[in-house]
Amino acid sequence: MKTKKLVQLSLLTAIALSIFIVELQIPNPFPFPGIKLGLANIVTLYVIYRYRAKEALLVLMARIILGSLFSGNLMAIMYSLAGGICCFVVMSVLHDKIEEKYIFIVSILGACAHNIGQIIIAIFITKTLAIMMYLPWLLLSAMITGLFIGLCKQYLLKSRAILKKKKKIL
Repeated sequence: MKTKKLVQLSLLTAIALSIFIVELQIPNPFPFPGIKLGLANIVTLYVIYRYRAKEALLVLMARIILGSLFSGNLMAIMYSLAGGICCFVVMSVLHDKIEEKYIFIVSILGACAHNIGQIIIAIFITKTLAIMMYLPWLLLSAMITGLFIGLCKQYLLKSRAILKKKKKIL
């Protein structure tokens, strides 16, 4: 990997990790635990569309592992890894099939996959299927937050294109 790309990916990892840590400080306004915006996924989505899948996976894994260490919640690493990997697989597969202008769809489906991965781990840990009753609420929140993250990423793409045009004019 070239030095420039390594530095870019390192900065993106640091940004995602910073967003993740800041988001942990925001109280959960929902009556269900575990529901959050997932703002760090804006960076993951960006890396999936701008770099190769291998590099996006490296950024995601670094954010998950370091985020669990920095937050002091090592038990959450299993949930984060399961959700993150499921989300990554879905978004990586879909990014080739869905145009960038519909990136919000990729984000919504990735968020749903994230929650399904977390439910699977929860079933494995608790050894009960009763936790499946929580899934509809998680999927509803995933659709809302996934849409928000996708729209943020779309806005980021538009502002990047505007900056490129201005740079060419100057």
